[in-house]
Amino acid sequence: MARRLSCLIAGASLAALAACGGSDSSDSAGPVEITYGIWDVDQQPALEQVAAAFTKAHPGIKVKIQTTGWDDYWAKLKAAATGGVAPDVFWMNGSNIKLYASNGMLLPLTGKRDLSVYPKALVDLYTYEGTTYGLPKDFDTIGLWYNKKLFDAAGVKYPDASWTWADVQSAAKKLTKQDGSVYGIAAALNNQAGFYNTIAQAGGYVLSPDGTRSGYDQPAAIEGIRFWTDLIKNGLSPTQQQMTDTEPTVMFESGKVAMYYGGSWYAGRFHKNPSTKDTVDVAPLPAGRTKAVVTHGVANVVSARSAHKEAATAFADFLGGKEAAEIAGKAGSFIPAYTGTQQAWIDAAPQFKLKIFIDQLDVSFPWPGSKNTPAWMDEEAPVLTKAWTGEITPEAAATTLAATMNSALGAER
Repeated sequence: MARRLSCLIAGASLAALAACGGSDSSDSAGPVEITYGIWDVDQQPALEQVAAAFTKAHPGIKVKIQTTGWDDYWAKLKAAATGGVAPDVFWMNGSNIKLYASNGMLLPLTGKRDLSVYPKALVDLYTYEGTTYGLPKDFDTIGLWYNKKLFDAAGVKYPDASWTWADVQSAAKKLTKQDGSVYGIAAALNNQAGFYNTIAQAGGYVLSPDGTRSGYDQPAAIEGIRFWTDLIKNGLSPTQQQMTDTEPTVMFESGKVAMYYGGSWYAGRFHKNPSTKDTVDVAPLPAGRTKAVVTHGVANVVSARSAHKEAATAFADFLGGKEAAEIAGKAGSFIPAYTGTQQAWIDAAPQFKLKIFIDQLDVSFPWPGSKNTPAWMDEEAPVLTKAWTGEITPEAAATTLAATMNSALGAER
């Protein structure tokens, strides 16, 4: 899943890292070992199987998986690059792809594989100035998770594809209990699962199509933000302080919240949790002025300073193929990006309507990103928190954020 984390470390630019990276030599004739950097230990068992399948097909190449937790992943990646020991192949996200690609840290992968087998939004996300630098591994979209037990108790119809913002607001009123024991919805301050979607549904954008300016100060973006702040203002959602003290996901799992905008990545978690396994389900995102949902996904990239470029590129190509997708998909931890291999993920939690996450690709748009996305994305939460708490209006927060974002975008040129 996409999370916001700046990969900038004081005193070390990516351009400098590219200059002091590892060996640029080609593969030797003998057996080689390449490293594969990832950040999710839960996915490691499935990826060990993928690596074994690759080595079986390429006996002269062994793969060593290096797992670093998300909180330390980007910092350690830059430190490794500084010392010339960055992984040969590693995970990349939408927030950082252009920063790494624009500074010569990644090996171009254009022409290595037929890109039509992946969702177009993901291909676009990992393409910089016409060159592909990452082969999509997985993808995610956002759905409206809901508690069937709470809906039944309140006599409210389950969400479906016909729902709009008005339906969400109406249902939330009926589901909210005056004693505070149950809220109709959690208006979580979340870009990927929340306001990126509603801004687009209102007809707006976070980043202009040409990547040069912010859309936060436009009326549609403000409308998309106000959708969430009004839910809190009207008492249909826990307050920002309550959601800071207790994660909204935990509130939903405990039955304190009836509806929750959440990603496809929650399928495995909710399936394993006895409190949600048989009591929750998911529906497509309700429409605003239009239907829209952000899509994101991890891609596999190759270090431009790998000492074993040929072997690393072969492994990245294998990771992007059908066999790897089918092996990993059976584990049920993510939706494989390769078209036609997603059924195994759906079958892993058959009680949920998981197909909606895949069907929504028809109305999806890619995660917004510029050359240095973290420079402005990391400012979203501090500024918008003031709107979520009611300290300032959505208009004021959006205007401030747009100015900060435009300044950061200007520095990229």
